Amino acid sequence: MRVLLAVILLATLGWSGYWYMASSGVQAGLARWLDERRAEGWVAETSEITVQGYPNRIDTTLSDIELADPATGLAWSAKFLQILALSYRPNHVIAIWPPAQQLATPYDRFELASTDMRASLILMPNSELTLERLTLTADDLAITREDANHSAELTRLTLAAERVAVDPEPNYRLGLAADGFAPALRWRTQIDPRGTLPETLDALTVDMTVTFDAPWDRFAIERARPQPRKIKLRLAEARWGQLELLVAGDLSVDEAGMPTGRLTVKARNWRDILDLGVASGAVPEGLAGSLRDGLGLLSQLAGNPNTLDLPLEFARGRVFLGPVPIGPAPVLRLR
Repeated sequence: MRVLLAVILLATLGWSGYWYMASSGVQAGLARWLDERRAEGWVAETSEITVQGYPNRIDTTLSDIELADPATGLAWSAKFLQILALSYRPNHVIAIWPPAQQLATPYDRFELASTDMRASLILMPNSELTLERLTLTADDLAITREDANHSAELTRLTLAAERVAVDPEPNYRLGLAADGFAPALRWRTQIDPRGTLPETLDALTVDMTVTFDAPWDRFAIERARPQPRKIKLRLAEARWGQLELLVAGDLSVDEAGMPTGRLTVKARNWRDILDLGVASGAVPEGLAGSLRDGLGLLSQLAGNPNTLDLPLEFARGRVFLGPVPIGPAPVLRLR
């Protein structure tokens, strides 16, 4: 019995020592990381770093946190950020955000409100903390710019990312689903001035694989965000009342963020989409008849008068519908 008690006591002391060293290392490492950011000119402040969870957890809370990167103009602040992990599996962490956050870009400021926002991250056990898998969820998410008319809301947001291990390049399979997405009132009014569409979209999903020029790891925050170089869009779908858009295709992106390649847009009930364009002023009323006749002929040739397949070509910094340029191509760069 004395031997058994001694073994239990030694095991307890050993585990307690391990937990103390691990928790102290996490606390010191975060404090050092904030000091390094401040030395680079960042705003990197927190009022307190606490670690709890003995004996099986290392749960870290950063209170009153503020981060601002002068190189990109991005800034984020919140009352707290919790990082939870099992003490025997530190590379699998749960991040929990507070009900209110503030996000600023060089162009605008946003208030983020949610009832529950959290993410599960599995990181490689290396010094770079390379992301292997991520699942982020947010319930009752509201993103507000200046006033209520600029507020977009979602019942539930799910974002998933997984590194494709079979390829040596930093490829990530990305998936997004937004349930109960209600666009901002001002945007809905511009798109649908007659109020014929419901307030929320029936579906908004994205499934794609993106090749980046660098892996997503701690340097993505400390130095620069990885930039997309290849995008394989398996399917992006948006359904809003009687309207439905599906997009698929492949794009390459150069160092300036300019895409080249082709996307195919399938528009169901395309006449209703055209009517909305006319009502919103995006399509001149005098042009609507010609467009309706021409697009109707294309849809009949394709075999379905209610569905229209439009190939969009991205080249030379512009987007083309067939040989006709329809506008500048978007710049695909992450700040």
